[in-house]
Amino acid sequence: MSAATAATPVNAEQAGRRVEEVLERLTASGDPAAVSAAEELVRSLMDFYGAGLARILHLLSSSPGKSPGGSPDELPAGLLGDGLVASLLVLHDLHPEDRDTRIARALDGVREHTLEVVGFDEETGTLTLRARDAEAGGCGCGSGTGAREAAEAALASFAPEVRAVDVQTAPAGPTLLQIGTAPTGAR
Repeated sequence: MSAATAATPVNAEQAGRRVEEVLERLTASGDPAAVSAAEELVRSLMDFYGAGLARILHLLSSSPGKSPGGSPDELPAGLLGDGLVASLLVLHDLHPEDRDTRIARALDGVREHTLEVVGFDEETGTLTLRARDAEAGGCGCGSGTGAREAAEAALASFAPEVRAVDVQTAPAGPTLLQIGTAPTGAR
């Protein structure tokens, strides 16, 4: 691989969409043999790269300076924190971190918004987050579009099982109680 290729960033989500588009075009062509061959090629490449990644993880976890038979949990944080590497590891079910840890890692990378996980709906793939009003628009009206988009972008590589993000707003500080004068007859 050339230095130029290694330096070119690859967006895993876009690459996945591109593969789907090519397969859809082949399907639309009406040639079942071409579709079958393309699907087999994709499966074979996935198996090949998955086996290569598994081997890399094994070699990294047993590299010098680590105890023999080290675990993938001991992989360098930079490796697990790289969006492309993380997406490949998740795609091949090789990522050593669980979903909640990967979600937290992704949200830590969203610097412009303070986001807190409220919950995850396994059935729909919806992640519900809470953002402070000041970061979600300041009005409490749910205008957390920027926060939602930032979270979606961060989660695409680290937690593809998150298919939708719902951002709720929380007050930026404590709610103040308004104290007024007592009604005239109440004294």
